[in-house]
Amino acid sequence: MATIRSGLLSEIVVMSWDTLRANKMRSALTVLGVVIGITSIVGMTSLIRGFDQSLRDSIKELGPNTILVQKFSGLSILSGKSFLEVIRRPNITIEDARAIGEECPSVALVDVWLGLYGGNSRWRMFYGHEKTKQLLIMGATENFAEVNFAKMELGRTFVPAEVDHRRAVVILGQTPYQSLFKNVDPIGKKVRIGTNEFTVIGVMGPRPNLGGLNSGADDLAVIPYTTHEKFFGSVQKGSAKASGSGITPSMFRTAMIAVVPAEDSREKAMAEVETVMRIRHNLKLDQANDFDLATQDAALKVWDQFSSATFLALVVISSIALMVGGIGVMAIMMISVTERTREIGVRKALGARRREILWQFLVEAVFLTSGGGLLGIMFGSSIGIGVHWATGFPISLPWWSFAIGIGFSASVGIFFGLFPAFKASRLDPIEALRYE
Repeated sequence: MATIRSGLLSEIVVMSWDTLRANKMRSALTVLGVVIGITSIVGMTSLIRGFDQSLRDSIKELGPNTILVQKFSGLSILSGKSFLEVIRRPNITIEDARAIGEECPSVALVDVWLGLYGGNSRWRMFYGHEKTKQLLIMGATENFAEVNFAKMELGRTFVPAEVDHRRAVVILGQTPYQSLFKNVDPIGKKVRIGTNEFTVIGVMGPRPNLGGLNSGADDLAVIPYTTHEKFFGSVQKGSAKASGSGITPSMFRTAMIAVVPAEDSREKAMAEVETVMRIRHNLKLDQANDFDLATQDAALKVWDQFSSATFLALVVISSIALMVGGIGVMAIMMISVTERTREIGVRKALGARRREILWQFLVEAVFLTSGGGLLGIMFGSSIGIGVHWATGFPISLPWWSFAIGIGFSASVGIFFGLFPAFKASRLDPIEALRYE
């Protein structure tokens, strides 16, 4: 029985191949929808998965325990709050950071970051005749490297005395380092930011870019936050109010506080930080927080929701193309049954059973759509690799995306080929032989 089935299967494959060769245009149009659907699934999966893994690696650089205290973040926007609502929140200030450091016993380190927002936070840097593009000039404490997990490539970070006395010292990111000091040791050199001179004391190593893209993570320089206040303005306390839209530049000139809890005390530290911030902002018990506490876990959770929704949308859109392709397969198979009615009659007259006729047409449909699936995998992979080579966009081509492509295409063949195959198997042999 196994030999008969094996022989029948090989015969069906040969017949299917002969049908494809005899009707090249019709066969190509039959599987076109399947090819488009599988191409979109494999191509977009490779890009989404690559970006997803790279973004997760970037988020994990923050550290599993670091807590960010922000005026607002993506967490607020994604939770349904409007931009106008969150932008009117009171600014996070340096005094908030000091209060957290003094009143939260479960907190090991506190750092404050200035200049992340605001119109006067980006400047060119000059050294001799060389200059950089617009860079983020960021103010931080002596804890910057430890809290931000920044690796120093050259030199050192700040010492407390430099922060306390507003020293004009700077740590360069990779972009200004490469732009200003090609084959030159930068340590101790004087650079100019605006009209102010700074002494280079260190160079940070390359920082992870968001999603593996060139997102400008290295386009920065870090100075003591006290120096940043002196040269670029202090953070305004409270929320500025004005006529019209109510949005003013001071609303963006806000600090971000990075908190590293003591070992195994993140939840306790978060509770303490939240309590301190609520007291400082005079919030009542029934009022929601007017600040955000962001952690690596929270960021990953939000991204999981977004990426899952994106992947679901991709599957739905691709399924439409697969359904169109499946309808095409059904239509062509119905035509094929009609054209081969006499052949079916002859096979039945020679003893072929209904089950054998059913399998003949069903496997032929699966053979067609699986061929379309293989083409779709090739095209989808080529798209992902081509985008990666052209732009550097991260990609991932896991084996399961190929398995999904083949499985989807074969399932389309089974689902849409079942009715034509059933119709062929039900033909009366006498009527079939008489068919003209």
